[in-house]
Amino acid sequence: MNFKINWDAIGIATSLACAIHCALLPLFLTTLPLFGINLLHNLYFETFMVMLAFCIGIYSLYHGWRKHHHSLWPMIIFSIGFTFLVLKLFFIHYENWLLAPAIIGIVVGHVSNYRSCRRHNHAHAEDCNHEELIGH
Repeated sequence: MNFKINWDAIGIATSLACAIHCALLPLFLTTLPLFGINLLHNLYFETFMVMLAFCIGIYSLYHGWRKHHHSLWPMIIFSIGFTFLVLKLFFIHYENWLLAPAIIGIVVGHVSNYRSCRRHNHAHAEDCNHEELIGH
């Protein structure tokens, strides 16, 4: 049984989960500080989520670039969005303004990567060394 993980789908899902976390969590979980739990502005939790998004994003984008389309545009778009996400950690007063372009950039980068992978399937170039691995 051949099972493949779609890293772009996971990247899109984690980006959307981050957006939901940042937008809806304050509405539903405003009573958590009464119990000593603070996830809304917990630097460690936020840093962990950003690092997780970065690891998933870079892996899926690198895989798409190397094995399929050889286009840097998805990585550039993702990097711009990710820059806004990192800036959001440092400029707390502007986090609502920085969150929208961060999520849009990350999601558009993943969607662009996904579409490029499907469109090119295996765009072999001179630096492509996986042809011998797949038997072509």
